[in-house]
Amino acid sequence: MITLTENAAKAIARFVGGNAPQGGVRIAVENGGCSGLQYKMSIQNAAGDGDIIVTSGDATLFVEATSAEMLEGVTVDFVEGLEGSGFKFQNPNASAACGCGKSFSC
Repeated sequence: MITLTENAAKAIARFVGGNAPQGGVRIAVENGGCSGLQYKMSIQNAAGDGDIIVTSGDATLFVEATSAEMLEGVTVDFVEGLEGSGFKFQNPNASAACGCGKSFSC
């Protein structure tokens, strides 16, 4: 389903840490962004109804069921640099993506 790089798994575990010790990060796709669809990530205490649970190391992802098809095969990385830090998505389902990498279209 979704692959987390080592950096992404460590970042998720660090962010969730004391905020939701038994929880994880929920990931979904919603309308918006410059290319029409955007990724949404939020810390959650537990999976929602129908969420698909993905674990990698100490990180737990809750994948929104209605977004699962668009997230199939996605690799999530976490990068840090002079221009900022954040999650980067490589989505084989995207037919186009904006320059910032935060939105895409299928």
